Amino acid sequence: MNRPRLALLVAAHDDPGTRRNFRRELDADLVEFDATGGHLPDSFDFDGVVVTGSSSSVYWDEPWIHALTDWVADAAARDLPILGVCYGHQVLAEALGGTVADMDGYEIGYREVRHAGDDIFSGIDESFTVFTTHGDTVTELPPGADLLAENDYGVHAFRKGHAVGVQFHPEYDRATAERITKSKEYLGETRIESVLDGITDENYAAACEAKQLFDNFVGYVNRLREDRENRSSAS
Repeated sequence: MNRPRLALLVAAHDDPGTRRNFRRELDADLVEFDATGGHLPDSFDFDGVVVTGSSSSVYWDEPWIHALTDWVADAAARDLPILGVCYGHQVLAEALGGTVADMDGYEIGYREVRHAGDDIFSGIDESFTVFTTHGDTVTELPPGADLLAENDYGVHAFRKGHAVGVQFHPEYDRATAERITKSKEYLGETRIESVLDGITDENYAAACEAKQLFDNFVGYVNRLREDRENRSSAS
């Protein structure tokens, strides 16, 4: 079977690291779209969809955000498998009828998250390490969605149908974690230095366990694709 064809909806603002990280982690043919520039697919002829992180908030009144959320809602209605990461997780929640809000705080750095055993977390310990950086959170899951992972900051993963959102960043390498942390000047020098001190070889190695999530998603996409092809051949 050929590699799946995925639409990568890039919501990051002029961040080359985002594209690099997802290209490295996803064993798929990626068709990239600059969502912030209003560039979205003109069809749903893909095996799956991935929505990246962003420095924006999904509740901002900006045309590109509305367009992205509407497209994701339409993709989900067509039963396309979707993976939303951080901001993408929040876009997915909004598109499916959930609620996203400012968390009146900020989670950043290597943190522990607990999952509930969904297949997207196959091969990942129940309590696992991830890099987090977000000031918004999913405050209400979409109707009918299942909570998959959480920590003391709130929701870290959910599923509805073929769509999965994760709040953390399994795609980050150490360089990305350091660069993003240094960009959060509004958090203050003391907190930034504390987070940077935690970006160690040991913590990064622990966080690499969560990269299995990408292979799990691609495997899920391939199974759905095979099922569709088998049904088509039988009809």
